[in-house]
Amino acid sequence: MWRLRALLVCLAFPSGAEVVVFPAPDGGERELVVYSSLDSPLARPLVEAFQRQRPDVTVRYEDLLTGEIAERVVQETDAGGKPTADLVFSSAMDVTVKLANDGYAREADVPGAAAWPDWAAWRSMVFALTFEPGVIVYHRPSFPDGPPDTRAALIDWLETAPKGQIGTYDIARSAVGYLYLMRDQEHFADLWPLVRAMGRAGVQTFPTSQDVIDGVNSGQLKLGYNVLGSYAADQASRLPDIGLVLPRDYVVVISRVALVPRAAANPDLGEAFLEFLMSREGQTVLAERLRLPAVSLEVRGKDSAAAMQEALGAKLRPVAVSPGLLAYLDAASRARVLAEWNAALEGGE
Repeated sequence: MWRLRALLVCLAFPSGAEVVVFPAPDGGERELVVYSSLDSPLARPLVEAFQRQRPDVTVRYEDLLTGEIAERVVQETDAGGKPTADLVFSSAMDVTVKLANDGYAREADVPGAAAWPDWAAWRSMVFALTFEPGVIVYHRPSFPDGPPDTRAALIDWLETAPKGQIGTYDIARSAVGYLYLMRDQEHFADLWPLVRAMGRAGVQTFPTSQDVIDGVNSGQLKLGYNVLGSYAADQASRLPDIGLVLPRDYVVVISRVALVPRAAANPDLGEAFLEFLMSREGQTVLAERLRLPAVSLEVRGKDSAAAMQEALGAKLRPVAVSPGLLAYLDAASRARVLAEWNAALEGGE
């Protein structure tokens, strides 16, 4: 069905971007262009659900890295002659907010915006669409009595853990890992003692959540820290040796965000897709088909934002969509954090 529903077009962009074109079901001539960091196979249910509402619209879906999305929007807007995407959908909260802050987004007139959580929108330009906690992933056979479920308990476990049995993000290569660490720094006074304890325990660092999850599933790692919960929950539901726990002290939550670029060729279509993504149907597709917990409290389920709020309340710490994220892009600050991180992991003292 995938091959019948979509036409794959590989274009010669320097980035090697993948472009998938979903033809309009009724043969309409209008085209919506989306730049997204969500893999195109995962996006298929979203696009098809949207096209059931708008069968007159062809969707051109460009699967890009987060940095490439921002570069394309800036370059195409500044060039003036060629329009850019009609919608940006990115996992890089800070980079996307910077686009809006620098004047590359337009206000979106979306009916559901008034009911959106305050933390999840900025200036009617950037909207959080998912609710993805950082979790502890663990190898079930290695923890018959359960894993450490607070950061203090994790420090205690690390003092006697076998070498090389914990994994986490390489924050120099992972924007998500860096964001989780920066939020930890704001919420946990003993963050650097925790990092030093990981260093003494021979922590292994990886560029993606999947690398950590694979290590835990194989038993090469007993535990993974600050793993993206959306990926972990999906695989824990299918793989019996993978368990996950939301830390009981606090839970950092990050989001994938969207905006309509100022230079969009068809901003009305960008708004229409954004409206769909924020609707109950769109949020349900995100949660049930893509296993990405939805922001909307109308969407229920054990992994939903509503369920997490009921269970954890004020212990949930969602990252607000705001200019405060721009501090994480400061080069000097990032260099200091990376130096402290490397020293803590290497020295362990």
